[in-house]
Amino acid sequence: MILLELFLIFLKIGAFTFGGGYAMIAMIQAEAENNGWLTQEQLVDFVALSESTPGPLAVNMATFVGLKTGGIFGAVTATLGIVLPSFIVILIIAKFYEKYCKSKAVGGVMLGLKPAVVGMIGAAFISVSRTVFFPTGLHLSAFSAASFWVFIGIFALTAVLAFKKVHPIKLIVLSAAIGVGAGYGIGL
Repeated sequence: MILLELFLIFLKIGAFTFGGGYAMIAMIQAEAENNGWLTQEQLVDFVALSESTPGPLAVNMATFVGLKTGGIFGAVTATLGIVLPSFIVILIIAKFYEKYCKSKAVGGVMLGLKPAVVGMIGAAFISVSRTVFFPTGLHLSAFSAASFWVFIGIFALTAVLAFKKVHPIKLIVLSAAIGVGAGYGIGL
């Protein structure tokens, strides 16, 4: 039963979330929490792992959630569920895009989807940031915790280096190294 549930939920996420993996984080979070599959902290850990491993974020997230929830078969069914809609849709779009790419209706759809995708990515960013920077809730003592300032420092450094076009692999390795070093220093 859990395998079918995983497949159908990730099929729904794959079918109704536009904008790629980052836009899917909010839906994956909602489904994982509603079904009791993951805590908010586990979700953030899975986002970090998914970003640090090869492959698309959403596929990695589905695989991790499926593995935790239903073992190896859960990983396979969740992964199939999330990729199947995209696979089918891209086959259809590829067949017709060349013919209709100049259409006003297609342009209108794209015009409407772009800000919605940015909003969904922003919502996921806020949700994940809240868990990373304020794991015990938003209160004044959070700003005095060493871990908060380590996280802010890593975030700021990564953002600056990303804007300077430092390769993402270097950013991931650097962030992990700083996190390990800081974790030992502040007892995380």
